Amino acid sequence: MQARDISFLILLLLLALVSGDALAQQNVQQYPDVMEVQVTSTGEDRYRFDVTLSSPYDTPRRYADAFRVKSTDGRTLGVRELLHDHANEQPFTRSLSNVEIPADIDEVIVEGRDKTYGYGGQVQRVDIPDR
Repeated sequence: MQARDISFLILLLLLALVSGDALAQQNVQQYPDVMEVQVTSTGEDRYRFDVTLSSPYDTPRRYADAFRVKSTDGRTLGVRELLHDHANEQPFTRSLSNVEIPADIDEVIVEGRDKTYGYGGQVQRVDIPDR
């Protein structure tokens, strides 16, 4: 084999490695998924949300950093900030208490947020109890 052939093979190998890495990055989950939501009434028009999130990509540099409860028309009703990753606790459940839900709302959407990419991923639509 000539030096030119070896250089060409090395170039092909490098291109294959770079392409494989790009494909792997495209398959990385960008957003946390909301897996389950439990809603409990805590008083007149006040509710507690126990939200289970899945973000298997979590690291200290990038993780699910919040979830929100919003009306079906897009109004944010409550946000729970998450201050650290949950890499060793997947999926994980956190609560948001004292969320005021106006009496005319009978369904809400719960959505997760990624520290880098923002809100997205699988959401859950949940009925408000006794409405």
